Parts: sequence; structure tokens; C-alpha cells
Amino acid sequence: MSDLFRPREDAQIADLIRQYPLAWVTARGATPAAASPLPLLADVDGQGRVVTLLGHMARTNPLVAALEADPRALILFQGPQSYISPNWAGERTWGPTWNYAVITIEAEIQLRPDLNDHALERLVNAVEQNHHQPWKVAEMGPRYEKLVQYIVAFEAKVTRLDARFKLGQDERPEIFANILDALGPDDELAGWMRRNRDI
Repeated sequence: MSDLFRPREDAQIADLIRQYPLAWVTARGATPAAASPLPLLADVDGQGRVVTLLGHMARTNPLVAALEADPRALILFQGPQSYISPNWAGERTWGPTWNYAVITIEAEIQLRPDLNDHALERLVNAVEQNHHQPWKVAEMGPRYEKLVQYIVAFEAKVTRLDARFKLGQDERPEIFANILDALGPDDELAGWMRRNRDI
């Protein structure tokens, strides 16, 4: 992959996972294939690199048995994305394209039922933090102890990570500016494009 489409800094990878936590988790050794969309939280090292992911799933999810048999997993995150029309570029001879930010992670997953409470608490706190009245796990009362038995937490140790942020870095400044105008100032993809272009 061209270095042009790599994230400019490790923090962008962790930020994308934080903003778009729902990932496809697939068991690499499973036949038939086992895959499920699951929300994940990233843990980083001292340099800001993603080293582990924390999540949970239903105990009845086919991924549980697949990962018990073979812990290797492929995890796919998709951030902001959009078709980019030549109309937006302002140049009819320009070819259409697609802008996107994605992360592919190879990992080894360890099921950690001992982390069920921790995983749920962290996820709820992360996704509720911007709500006017953030909901807390404790509000479930006695129901929590019944329902938590039906899930299993897991840690995914990252063994390989590849991020591709194709965000118009190769466009001429005037075309890039036209695309941003077409997307609008509040568009999430436009924000990520600016971040990768010093705008």
C-alpha cells in the first residue's frame, strides 16, 4: 500500500475505532465462516499504537466455539466513507472515486468471562459519555446479574494492523477544496479529509 494513504499518526487509528467502534469480527480458522458485528474498544501503548481490543458477545454466538477452537481472528473497522462524483470535483474529465478510512486487524482472541463486568462498564461509559443524562449499568438493578450470564467478554491481542485512509491526499488543491465544499462543513468524511491534509 502506498504510504500516501497511511494515517499520518497512530492516534488517528485509535480515534477511528473510538468514533466507529462497530467492527466485523471473523474467526479465521472457522469452517463454515463465523463472523459477527461487535462494538470494540481500543487500548493503546505508550506511543499511542493500538495493542489490544476489548469486547463482548453472546455466549450463543458461533464465534465463541470457533475462537475456542482457533483464537485467530480478522477484525474490520470502517470509518467515514462516500462516493465522490466528478460533479463534486468540478471537473468533468476527472474520474469518480470513493473516499474512505478503514482498518484491518489480525488478532488472537482470548475469551475472558472474568472481564464481563469491566467490558460492559467500559463500553457503556464510552458510548453514553456525550448523552445529556448518561445511562449507567447500575440502573438495570437486579436484571443485570441475570443478563450478564449470557455474554462473554474477550480481549483481542493485535498481531498485525493495516490502516488505509484514502481521503483525497492525491488530489490537486482546487479539486480537494471542491470536494470539501460538496460534502459540506459538518460532514464527518470532510473532517477526516481535512485532518489528513493540514486544513
